[in-house]
Amino acid sequence: MSVHEECGVFGVISPQPGDVGRLAYYGLYALQHRGQESCGIVVNDDGVFASHKDLGLVGKVFDRGALDRLPQGTMAVGHTRYGTTGASNRSNCQPIEVNHQKGRMALAHNGNLSNAARLRDELELSGAIFHTTSDTEIIAYIVTKERLAAPSIEDALSAAMTKLEGSYSLVLMSPQKLICARDPRGFRPLCYGRTEDGSYVAASESCALAAVGAEFIRDLEPGEILVLSKDGVVSRREHCGTAEPAPCIFEYIYFARPDSVIDGVSVHAARLRAGEILAKTHPVQADVVVGVPDSGLDAALGYSRASGIPYGIGLIKNKYIGRTFIAPGQDHRLDQVRIKLSAVRDSVAGKRVVLVDDSIVRGTTSGRIVSLLWEAGASEIHFRVSAPPFLNPCYYGTDIDSRENLIACHHSVEEIARIIGADSLGYLPVEQLGALIGREHYCGACFTGRYPTPVPADTRKDRFEQKLSERVQRETLL
Repeated sequence: MSVHEECGVFGVISPQPGDVGRLAYYGLYALQHRGQESCGIVVNDDGVFASHKDLGLVGKVFDRGALDRLPQGTMAVGHTRYGTTGASNRSNCQPIEVNHQKGRMALAHNGNLSNAARLRDELELSGAIFHTTSDTEIIAYIVTKERLAAPSIEDALSAAMTKLEGSYSLVLMSPQKLICARDPRGFRPLCYGRTEDGSYVAASESCALAAVGAEFIRDLEPGEILVLSKDGVVSRREHCGTAEPAPCIFEYIYFARPDSVIDGVSVHAARLRAGEILAKTHPVQADVVVGVPDSGLDAALGYSRASGIPYGIGLIKNKYIGRTFIAPGQDHRLDQVRIKLSAVRDSVAGKRVVLVDDSIVRGTTSGRIVSLLWEAGASEIHFRVSAPPFLNPCYYGTDIDSRENLIACHHSVEEIARIIGADSLGYLPVEQLGALIGREHYCGACFTGRYPTPVPADTRKDRFEQKLSERVQRETLL
């Protein structure tokens, strides 16, 4: 599996000043799986903002000294990033902070605007000067612009939402309020809860609420704006029902942590169902079912239960390798898969193995994992995938930006099985996607090609960097 994760957002508002920065730190730790490029926290101390953000994992960026330097406060917002728009550099770290005529604002965003290029062009023509290449700054600019005429920050956000297309789950902090918003299609998850001391907490996934001792209250509805302040909780629903819900089905297959519940559906249960469906649609005679850590494990368990084939631990993942791992250069004949995964010979030697993973993208990683099991002595390997074949790019936050690199666009199932070295290959039937969550409405465009919003003309992750480079080249020629 080589699809990159989403971003994670977190926010907290406390009735009394306290160590809200440390609470955000624990929340981001629980959301680390959603973004491992960079992270940041902004603390609100009576309207004075203090922040720390940098490239790297939460534990690296926020050492004890960095946490101690964050002040006590009543609010904080945090973010873990894997960017699908904009390069991985410090300027693109979130939350984004804005100083404007009506006050200060800090914004954390999970998602991807499908109309980002058009909005950025319009803003630049009106005089906006961008300091980052992420679409989060576009949202911040539009909210700030609307705030100049709006009576409140939540009214400004509501007006901005009429201009945004694509996926966004937002946590926005003003001097007095913590505001959460989810796009009208509900592409990306967002929920909130409450701690015993009366603090309200918002996060991308419910697992982050549990990590900080907050009781889950509910998910935000698609299109909902939730305003949290000293006056309590206010829900605004003027954008609810303005579009057909389209939650990302891949959140359940891969992105989210299995202990999270999204829109009332257990991620763990959805993955078990995927495995059960695979066992029924692609049965095989075998001795053991093995899952690829981590997101293939639940589906493998579901396959085992439905088929009656014993479940085994056949692959072990090195828990100390994240996206900051330094990949071997061309001069080192080392296989990254072997560094990250190792086979348990006793579980697979001499056995017919069902190997379950969440997806196949280019096929390279899958082939190397299959090789590990052959070398460990497996007698047969039958690869089962808890998602349909990737056939289309995603414009809503998943790092799949070209059909050129998708193996399923160029080869049949039988050909892919030969390429990765498996005896057989079976994908989750695309018509069964809805069965994973028990709902008809979801976004599965990366599998079906049916997009809920207009498709952007330029889908490159670094499109804004490329545009800037082209502009510099033109100016050089003048």
